[in-house]
Amino acid sequence: MAQWEMLQNLDNPFQDQLHQLYSDSLLPVDIRQHLAVWIEDQNWQEAALGNDDSKVNMLFFHFLDQLKYECGRCGQDPECFLLQHNLRKFYRDIQALPQGPTQLAEMIFNLLLEEKRILTQAQRAQLEQGDPALKTPVESQQDEIESRILELKAMMERLVKSISQLKDQQDVFCFRYKIQAQVKKFSLDPHQMRQHQLLQETLNELDRRRKEVLDATKALLGRLTTLIELLLPKLEEWKAQQQKACIGAPQEGGLEQLEKWFTAGAKLLFHLRQLLEELKGLSHLVSYQDDPLTAGVNLRKAQVLELLQRLLHRGFVVETQPCMPQTPHRPLILKTGSKFTIRTRLLVRLQEGNESLTAEVSIDKNPQSQGFRKFNILTSNQKTLTPEKGQSQGLIWDFGYLTLVEQRSGGPGKGCNKGMLGVTEELHIISITVKYTYQGLKEELKTDTLPVVIISNMNQVSIAWASVLWFNLLSSNPQNQQFFSSPPMAPWSLLGPALSWQFSSYVGRGLDPDQLSMLRNKLFGQNSRTEGALLSWADFTKRESPPGKLPFWTWLDKILELVHDHLKDLWNDGRIMGFVSRSKERRLLKKTISGTFLLRFSETSEGGITCSWVEHQDDDKVLINSLQPFTKEVLQSLPLTKIIRHYQLLTEENIPENPLCFLYPRIPRDEAFGCYYQEKVNLEERRKYLKHRLIVVSNRQVDELQQPLELKPEPEAESLELETGLDPLLQQEPCLELEPLLAAGLDLGPPLEPMLEPTLDMVPQGVSEPDLGPELRLEPLPDPASQAVPEPDLPHDLRHLNTEEMEIFRNSMKIEEIMPNGDPLLAGQNIMDEAYVFHSSHFYTDGPLIPSDY
Repeated sequence: MAQWEMLQNLDNPFQDQLHQLYSDSLLPVDIRQHLAVWIEDQNWQEAALGNDDSKVNMLFFHFLDQLKYECGRCGQDPECFLLQHNLRKFYRDIQALPQGPTQLAEMIFNLLLEEKRILTQAQRAQLEQGDPALKTPVESQQDEIESRILELKAMMERLVKSISQLKDQQDVFCFRYKIQAQVKKFSLDPHQMRQHQLLQETLNELDRRRKEVLDATKALLGRLTTLIELLLPKLEEWKAQQQKACIGAPQEGGLEQLEKWFTAGAKLLFHLRQLLEELKGLSHLVSYQDDPLTAGVNLRKAQVLELLQRLLHRGFVVETQPCMPQTPHRPLILKTGSKFTIRTRLLVRLQEGNESLTAEVSIDKNPQSQGFRKFNILTSNQKTLTPEKGQSQGLIWDFGYLTLVEQRSGGPGKGCNKGMLGVTEELHIISITVKYTYQGLKEELKTDTLPVVIISNMNQVSIAWASVLWFNLLSSNPQNQQFFSSPPMAPWSLLGPALSWQFSSYVGRGLDPDQLSMLRNKLFGQNSRTEGALLSWADFTKRESPPGKLPFWTWLDKILELVHDHLKDLWNDGRIMGFVSRSKERRLLKKTISGTFLLRFSETSEGGITCSWVEHQDDDKVLINSLQPFTKEVLQSLPLTKIIRHYQLLTEENIPENPLCFLYPRIPRDEAFGCYYQEKVNLEERRKYLKHRLIVVSNRQVDELQQPLELKPEPEAESLELETGLDPLLQQEPCLELEPLLAAGLDLGPPLEPMLEPTLDMVPQGVSEPDLGPELRLEPLPDPASQAVPEPDLPHDLRHLNTEEMEIFRNSMKIEEIMPNGDPLLAGQNIMDEAYVFHSSHFYTDGPLIPSDY
């Protein structure tokens, strides 16, 4: 819908503003309405704000021609007398202006701006009232493009019809001219004079039709120019979205719709180019003084060629940026010797039926890359698109097996980088060129990728991704290879959403405002409250960030890797609070009941998650206990959900209990994590062996319980090792510690297979009683105070066990059936693998369990 047409549908208050606008203007409102389409099709902004006087003058004279043409049309209609008068008056008035072309361009440009302001106000008011009748400019833009394409096709059909009529008129003139030429001598014969007069009238009609056709091509060209000016910003929007999508931002829509519009516009331009060639041929057949086709056709052809070149060169784009298959979530990072892919597309989907198109890839043809390492493309750098493939899939060149190799610098050995920038700060650009041919038009098209970072080792991926993130977030010039010579600082308003994109694109759920607030305080400090806070590149990637003395990006990227590999479901389901400071953790937990816990990422370790819970003591003291962080080395053998489910804390009576009861704020543990408890049971293995389980156990020391911790605030940056209280132990059988097993690369996920012999007289304290249910699981014994009189033949430390209920197990099964090779303990062998045996050497977690008083 045209702007003027939308303005006429406004409510009365906005109509009054429009009338007031034109009551103070030199341009009469009826002329604005009569020439609405033509006026809105011209580029008044370039004429008013640009420095090209030739374009201003050309637009001025075109406007005069349009006024003169419309005035002539109105002269044939008596009802348009008033409009004709205003057209003539305005025609004289603008020529009398001291700086006519410039003043006219500025006046109309300002009028159109005021119209848009009024229209925006009206749209905002209607949206607030919930009236969807008037679409916003963004919502109606697609409909406007579609309607313009349909209108252009209708104008093209009328132009074709007009040219056909022009050809017929020219044939009539040629026929009459040949007849008149046969008369050798001019005479005053009435018949001969009538024939001569008829020939002159035919020539006048031919001249009139030529001017009409030329005016029609001019109008069509103006509408095509407007269409292209609508399409190119849409393409730039897509490119900006693609650049942000490379660093994790969501991207809406692909190139299919733009390809449809670009192809439609190019078809109309190529068709108009053919029609202009036909007009040029007509001019060659019949030419006369002041023939409008002589100069007019060449001017139109030049304008059509310029529009076609803009469409073709801008429409050749990189659809998929360079990416390695092993790191699909991190494009624009390439490793020497590894394959990577690129996909390019020409949005103008027009190809000759017998012409193949070949694209060629090159790297660093830009002089900005001087001083950088040099690379060659090892594999074939060409891709040919046949007409058959182009017709079926579009003009797409998909390079799937490209490989880079670094050039050697002089003598033997690898190439060296003599530049001032680090390897991961060098930005390299890959270029793709294609020689395009269609209907006699030949153009060499070229497009560039976004800058890529080239590494030689996969250990460099993390810091290389930081470079990609920083560049695409802050660079206003996508081809600036010297960006890191003086990298700009990042405002939190841009950096915060980008950090959230890292999680939403790679894991599934982004960061909420509370988590972003914690990261912001970590980067800028507690006292920084403004959104305009700036962060330098060095502070982001190189300088140590307290309290863990790790660079911020290193710390965050390790957490991202940990979440993706081991905590993805828990993160997406919102079970992990994650980014919360220790001070805020205390504030949250102290207001909850005992046994409430939360999961947060450690600030002192590379990729660690810890569990903290609250205990309210009888003397109103509050203890906040934190486990030593679990890293990927632990979680790959024991999932976090199993640690939480089976975690045991030994009380002063040496009775195990799980203190993790409620996930913050008050969700029962099994309700929060129950869906992750599914365990696969191998029935055949269960017949052979007793089920065993690795669990995390902490031991509460008696002397610590006798000396409660005092309530005193601790600084946020204080190390975990400074707190005292609990001594964590992950218990397992003797001689079966986790650390040497992990060092040896042993996978502790599936059940171990030692032959277990449930010797009743060797069950230590805390061993689980037999359970003959679906799984042979060993459960903790009840409180020792409730047990019967111990058997005298048991060892001293086991006499508190109740063996009365074990008689069923003892009488129903023979010890020889279970241990055909004899009791391993009696043979001096220590290979016990009981599930709930709590010894101090069970399972090492890299440090102590840490209580902290509040």
